[in-house]
Amino acid sequence: MRVNTLKRAAVAVALALPGAAIAAVVAAPAAHADGCYTWTRNLYQGRSGADVRELQVRVAGWAGNRGIVETDGIFGPKTAAAVRRFQQAYGLKVDGIAGPETYAKLYDLQDNDCTPRHFSYSELDDGCGRGGWSGGPLSASQTRQNALHTMWKLEALRRKLGDKPLYVTSGFRSHTCNDQVGGASDSQHLYGTAADVVSRTSSLCDVARTARGNGFSGIFGPGYPDHDDHVHVDSRRENNSDGIPNGTSWSAPDCGVR
Repeated sequence: MRVNTLKRAAVAVALALPGAAIAAVVAAPAAHADGCYTWTRNLYQGRSGADVRELQVRVAGWAGNRGIVETDGIFGPKTAAAVRRFQQAYGLKVDGIAGPETYAKLYDLQDNDCTPRHFSYSELDDGCGRGGWSGGPLSASQTRQNALHTMWKLEALRRKLGDKPLYVTSGFRSHTCNDQVGGASDSQHLYGTAADVVSRTSSLCDVARTARGNGFSGIFGPGYPDHDDHVHVDSRRENNSDGIPNGTSWSAPDCGVR
């Protein structure tokens, strides 16, 4: 259930106030929207902090063609561009500034555990059947955080595909699970940074081509070996733990994605 509507409204009003009024409100204990996270100030280029990083996680899927939004807590040009694309996608005022209207939409999209509306931790933890987040090369908490990042990118991809259901057929895999399914030894699935997806309303080629603008640096689909029945997307370029050079690798030859 969505909670604390009145508190959320109060925060929105506070964000619209100038100077000292904002300072007075921000100094008060923060109200929590959706049991997850509440922003207490407007964010724009030049600002930094944990609240910027929380925003970056949620707009990571609006990075633009071949782009990524670093979750470094620094609001730079790429974050501003992603915010503008998010705003445009949801019919908001397009100014690249995260304020009350942008936050209201984010609150509407996120559930109490910070996952986006149309995806869940249980769905991303399904490489071999929901075994938890341990058993990979990272801690369970870091793997889970990576999966959250992946889900927000998938939410953006889903929006761009017409807000039609997008189904995850394989998410995080432990080493044991990855061996069972014949995954690559350095698979991004081991880190929570990957998902295999299918759609019942869009062709796999539509999914693969659209994913190029949603912050995915790994895309494999029709025409790539063993990927004719799903599209694999991942964030390998942002993975600093896999021991391989960060870069972009796309291959869905039947779809013109290279």
